[in-house]
Amino acid sequence: MLNRKSILITGGTGTLGQALVRRILERWPQVDRVIIFSRDEQKQFQMAQSYPNERYPNVRFFIGDVRDRERLKRALNGVDYVIHAAAMKHVPIAEYNPDECVKTNVGGAENLIQAALSTGVQRVVALSTDKACAPVNLYGATKLTSDKLFVAANNIRGHQDIRFSVVRYGNVFGSNGSVVPFFLSKCKSGTLPITHREMTRFNIELSAGVEMVLYALCEAWGGEILVPKIPSYRILDMAQAIDPECHLEMVGVRAGEKIHEEMITASDACTTYDIGDYFVILPRRMNWELSDYLHHFAASPVAEGFNYASNTNSEFLSVEQLRELVDCYSNQNDSQLLATL
Repeated sequence: MLNRKSILITGGTGTLGQALVRRILERWPQVDRVIIFSRDEQKQFQMAQSYPNERYPNVRFFIGDVRDRERLKRALNGVDYVIHAAAMKHVPIAEYNPDECVKTNVGGAENLIQAALSTGVQRVVALSTDKACAPVNLYGATKLTSDKLFVAANNIRGHQDIRFSVVRYGNVFGSNGSVVPFFLSKCKSGTLPITHREMTRFNIELSAGVEMVLYALCEAWGGEILVPKIPSYRILDMAQAIDPECHLEMVGVRAGEKIHEEMITASDACTTYDIGDYFVILPRRMNWELSDYLHHFAASPVAEGFNYASNTNSEFLSVEQLRELVDCYSNQNDSQLLATL
């Protein structure tokens, strides 16, 4: 599917971006180009050490900001597929700097859409978040707006052969800024800060997140919001898995933080379908026949009033399962550290 294609990844130096690059090169060795587009030169420099030009001539690095539409157009010249992972994602930082968050997450999405429409891109997959579902913080609100922009972009493509779709998932286990590396750093002090005893979160492993993005890139028809079927965990169980000897300090819910997360609300149930490994929220306006789509994906409608939330999920990770994931994450980090010495 991706052999002899050019793929650009915005925010490509992030945890998911780097994993996507590795998987694409492994699975499609004849890919024409993989372009990492991001604004942090230090992260690009560090990532480039793993892809020396003489061995990976098809891996390119492009400094740029999604806020700059002209720079995006230049970067998208000759590109077939785009994965949009660039975003301001830290909730407290977005709450404190709302205008900056809007410029990147909303303005950046619109810039990418317009640049893709003007450069012959064929497919765009935008990464979303569970916080975009019934948002209570600015980050979630900007990502919901971004989702709406990408879904609606299919309505203005005219006769161009381009498809825009969205993938929405929960916390990527061990990603930068997530609870696992945070707790691991805090447990050295003997105390873990807990915002709320009842808190739950969705969990997706990095490999599953990568597979979902690539599935959307290859299979989406345009306008869908894909949601994975993934387990939840309780924050107290995560703390127990990290270090059962640590003292738990209740610090209170942060501004803009939910006790439980949702990925599909009951209001979306009427346009939500089960397609096997994923749920899919279909657009109200489609550029294809619904019956054809349902037949192709063997899709079935969810129950009336269906709601997909972290606290009412049918599957929860146990303390033992979480501990195995934490150990695996720690061992991988140790191996990467040794490789640099």
